[in-house]
Amino acid sequence: MKKVNIPIFVPHKGCPHDCVFCNQKSITGVKSELKKEEIIKLIDTHLSGINHNNTHIEIAFFGGSFTGIPMSQQIDYLEIANVYLKKGMIDGIRLSTRPDYINEKILLFLKEYGVTTIELGVQSLDDTVLGKAKRGHTIEDVIRSSNLIKYYNFELGLQMMIGLPGDTYDLSYKTAQKIISLKPDCVRIYPTLVLKETELCNMYEQGIYHALSMEDAIEYTSDLLQLFYSHKINVIRVGLQPTDELLMGTDIVDGPFHPSFKNLVEARMFRNALEEIIGFNQSKEIKIIINQKDRSNLSGHRKENLIYFSTVFPDTHLKIEESEEIMRYKFDLIIDDERKSYTIY
Repeated sequence: MKKVNIPIFVPHKGCPHDCVFCNQKSITGVKSELKKEEIIKLIDTHLSGINHNNTHIEIAFFGGSFTGIPMSQQIDYLEIANVYLKKGMIDGIRLSTRPDYINEKILLFLKEYGVTTIELGVQSLDDTVLGKAKRGHTIEDVIRSSNLIKYYNFELGLQMMIGLPGDTYDLSYKTAQKIISLKPDCVRIYPTLVLKETELCNMYEQGIYHALSMEDAIEYTSDLLQLFYSHKINVIRVGLQPTDELLMGTDIVDGPFHPSFKNLVEARMFRNALEEIIGFNQSKEIKIIINQKDRSNLSGHRKENLIYFSTVFPDTHLKIEESEEIMRYKFDLIIDDERKSYTIY
């Protein structure tokens, strides 16, 4: 079933912390708070353009720490969404918040208004990295709130970042492993960007912080994505949503931003999986049979994977064939008349 979010961005409210990387205006594209009439109009506009057949629709409150804003405003937002839920026009209500802004009282309140999914901004599960990012919460907060959310039968989403100050490939991988142990229903992965008007920008200009290169970000994330996929965890976002501010590049000082970052990562997963196999089979011709939707991932951005293979394996000709029988993220190889099935994770 296709899942669609109707995003309602709550400007930077409910959070007393200024994380070193945070510039909500750039991340969400929202500069002012929406009024009730504007929210209703936004929801109606989205609903009119959605094919409701076989589609799971959620109203999603993103941007701020929802459970930290004044209770009266939480009720105002949730009452609007709840009307659509009761009419059967949507299937759920999603919100994002901080791990330290969850307790039993809050969860019972959210349950009353029909909230179905809660996403937590975890970012890292290393206390040193959390401290340098000035997150203001601990690993214990994440574990406690995640377990509570699951106990009260909400769907749990966890968001992580790579490339934060003090972070490394190994620490990011360990964070992903710890996230898996919490059994989330979905995950988001965000590479750290240096945005204007942030403390991270000051650190960058002073030479204290260095952003991940695009190559490192792709390579790191491809391993994380492979790890999550292998544990059957749904990764619903890889890379920041490309707002107008991010697309214009006026607010980005440095960092691995690409509007199709997930495609770059999945293409790298295909390259890594194939390279290992082809390296052991120096045949003159190898036929690759894939799902049509994975054709671009196999080829890579601007066909960089095909160019890479022709350079690394100049004596091997790759022939690509599409088949509806092949599932996504899997492929068959025919080498010397022998056909075998593989997966990229």
